[in-house]
Amino acid sequence: MRIRLVVTAVVSGAVALSALAVPVAAQAAERVPAKLRPNDSLGNTKFSNAVVNGGKDIVLGTSGTKSVVVTYTATDQNGIALTEAFLWQGTDSSTTEGITGGLGTDDDPDCTETATQGTYHCKAVFNIHPATDMKDNGVAGTWKLFLGAWDLYANASYNDDVTTASIKKAATLTADATPEPVKKGKTITVTGKLARANWSTGKYAGYVSQPVKLQFRKKGSSTYTTLKTIKTNSTGVLKTTAKATVDGYYRYSFAGTSTTAPATAPGDFVDVR
Repeated sequence: MRIRLVVTAVVSGAVALSALAVPVAAQAAERVPAKLRPNDSLGNTKFSNAVVNGGKDIVLGTSGTKSVVVTYTATDQNGIALTEAFLWQGTDSSTTEGITGGLGTDDDPDCTETATQGTYHCKAVFNIHPATDMKDNGVAGTWKLFLGAWDLYANASYNDDVTTASIKKAATLTADATPEPVKKGKTITVTGKLARANWSTGKYAGYVSQPVKLQFRKKGSSTYTTLKTIKTNSTGVLKTTAKATVDGYYRYSFAGTSTTAPATAPGDFVDVR
C-alpha cells in the first residue's frame, strides 16, 4: 500500500522567480508525469530533515481520520517547481507491483523557500481513513518515505528511502477488580481484555497470547508498580488474582508490539476494609 501526495512548491523570499523562470516552472509542471519514477532522476535536488508524524508511531483504529504531517527540506540551486511524497512498502517504489496495495491523497501541502537560496521547507499532510484505506492487516509495521522533486527546468530527483515511519494498529485494554469492597488480606480477581483494530473486518478483536502486566497504585500515590505479568487467552481475555492489603487502584498495561500500539487500562479502585 502507498500513501501518495504531490506537492506544489511556493517560491518566495530573496530569490523570487523572474518573469522568465515562471513560465519555465509552469511548463515543467505540465510536462512531468503524475508519479515520479526512479529512472526519471536527472536533477540535483537533495532531501533532508524528513520527519513523519513528529517522529511518533502512526496509530490507526477502525474509523475516523488520522492526519499525518510530513515535513522535510528540499535543496536545489535551480529552484523547485514541484515535489512529491508518499509512504510505501514493498520491494520497488517505481512499480505498482512492487508496492503493497494502492492509495492516494492530495491535501494541498506546500514548500516555502527560505532566506537561503534554493532551500525549501516543505509540509505534506496525509489524511488516512482506516475504514477505506487500510484493508490489509499485513501492512502494519515499517513504511518508507519517498520524496521526489522537479526543478524549474523539469529535471527530476528522488530518494525512495529518506526515512521510515511505523504504522500500528490501535489497541484497547480494560481492567475490573472484584469484589469491591474487600476485607484486608482477602483475594481479589482482576479481569480484563486486550483487543486491537482489525482492518480487514473494521472491528476490534482480542489479541491472543500477549504478555500484559498487572499493576497496582496505592491510594495517595502517583506511581504504579508491577505485581505480575500474565498472557491473554485465545480471545484476548485476562484473568488473575492478587491479595488485597491496602486501598488502591489495579490496572493492566500492554507494552505494544511492532504492529500494535501500547495500551493501558484505567485504574480500578478497590476499597480494602
